[in-house]
Amino acid sequence: MLILTRKLGEKINIGDDITVTLVEIKGTQVKLGIEAPKTIEIHRQEIYERIREENLSSSGINDSDLSKATALYKSSGLLKK
Repeated sequence: MLILTRKLGEKINIGDDITVTLVEIKGTQVKLGIEAPKTIEIHRQEIYERIREENLSSSGINDSDLSKATALYKSSGLLKK
C-alpha cells in the first residue's frame, strides 16, 4: 500500500486517466474529488461490497466456489503478473 500525505487542494494522479484531489478536511473526515473516465466505476468500499454480494447471490456462485475458481485460475499460469 502506498501512503501519501497531501494538503488541501493537492492532487494525486493514478496513471494518465485518474486524478484524486483532497477537497475538504473536517474533523476526522476528508472529502476526495475523483476525476476519471466514465468507463471506470468508482464506489465506496461498503457500496462495492454490497454490489459484489448481490451479484454473487444472483449468479448462484458462493464465496467458497469463487475462491476455488480464483485459486485455480492463478495456479494455471494464465494470470499475468
